[in-house]
Amino acid sequence: METTKHRYSDTELEDFRTLIENKLTAAKEEMAHLSTSLSQSDADGAFHTLEDGAATLEKETNHQMAGRQKKFIEQLEAALGRIANKTYGVCRTTGKLIQKERLMAVPHTTQSMEAKMRQN
Repeated sequence: METTKHRYSDTELEDFRTLIENKLTAAKEEMAHLSTSLSQSDADGAFHTLEDGAATLEKETNHQMAGRQKKFIEQLEAALGRIANKTYGVCRTTGKLIQKERLMAVPHTTQSMEAKMRQN
């Protein structure tokens, strides 16, 4: 009789925690870099004309990237919370375990590929 696994083992969760913490560190470094770029472009703004479209586009792009980075950081932190309460890797739609390969590629995901495909 095959038993269905309902959650990842503590050892597997620790492996995921390490992966997520590394990604979180890198994401926070990138966010700091974006913030520095944004604050420099804000300070330099007094010296640019309003017609300087390239600078405006770059600033808008940096704002968008910073917004996405902030969301990514929040998702990674939420994943660490799921690890702490041992619900990490369980699909919020199907209740089944998300494949390890998917979690390694997208460690902040809360849905299995099956659920994601159904959603689309």
